[in-house]
Amino acid sequence: MIVIGVDPGSVKTGYGIVRCEGGLFSLVACGVIRLNSRQSIPERIKVIYDELEELIFENRPARLALETAYVNRNAQSALKLGQVRGAVVALAMNSGLALREYAPREVKQMLTGRGGASKEQVAYMARHFLGIGEPVRPYDITDALGIALCDLLREGAGGSVRRKKAISPPGDNWSEFVKANPGLVL
Repeated sequence: MIVIGVDPGSVKTGYGIVRCEGGLFSLVACGVIRLNSRQSIPERIKVIYDELEELIFENRPARLALETAYVNRNAQSALKLGQVRGAVVALAMNSGLALREYAPREVKQMLTGRGGASKEQVAYMARHFLGIGEPVRPYDITDALGIALCDLLREGAGGSVRRKKAISPPGDNWSEFVKANPGLVL
């Protein structure tokens, strides 16, 4: 099963493509689509659509997982984000992909066990699940990877899920795990 996760933005859109095979996660591709803020919103949306369409064509994911819109105090930013999200939804439908949407708190809860986790914690857990040693920046990328991983964990990827280089808490007791592994806590 291959899933593409998208963290939409009108200046930077992160993407992460994750495969789950035999219950093991692996990174297929990830990156960020950087947009020129001097371009009009329609021009930026076209760039996002075209680049994601190419990634979908090359990698053949079964699903597209997208972060849901959140309420923003800046109405103009919220409208721009809504337009970008609409284009990504249209792309998923035009590409024949199943579409799943996840709230940021849901992604954080799934990956870290805490809905209020920081971006650093999400980034760490995304790297952990995928067996990536070095930090990945910007957070738009790790957010997108987290969205794809959330989808695979939530929707099921077939069989039980194992992490590369798995580190699991003994008996699912997180307080004991944190005490025993202080270097892993951000």
